[in-house]
Amino acid sequence: MKKNTFYIFTGCVAVALLAIFWYSVELHLPFVLEIAIIIGIGAIYFARRTVTDLIEDERSARITEKAAMRTMQVFWVVFCAFSIGAVMNMLYIPRFTRLPLSERPAEMLPPEILPPRSIGYIQLGLLCLMIFLYVGFRLYYARKYGDWETDEE
Repeated sequence: MKKNTFYIFTGCVAVALLAIFWYSVELHLPFVLEIAIIIGIGAIYFARRTVTDLIEDERSARITEKAAMRTMQVFWVVFCAFSIGAVMNMLYIPRFTRLPLSERPAEMLPPEILPPRSIGYIQLGLLCLMIFLYVGFRLYYARKYGDWETDEE
């Protein structure tokens, strides 16, 4: 298995674990998630052992460093913006109009864009998608710095 295929496999396992997490929360079955995490970690461990192109040199270390740095730079902006929006949604304080008591609506609730449960699921999904972002940057920098070229001296 190639290194980038392994990264994509890891991302798919993470997304599957997110779906299993949602399923186990909805049905109140925590043991399903516990078993799935053990199986997922085992699958990643055994897949890692089959990776054939794990040659660490200065170029691959540089590619890994650049990909990780760019992933964090992009991801923290997206994650921070979403989290700030979620907090603003939860902390919204409705403005009360100066209507007479008899004309006021029974409840003046803020408009709920996303329920808190959905916000948590979206944040977990964003964390899983960070793996795919890393793979994309890794592919980009591998092409830029020529990681797949063979230079035999």
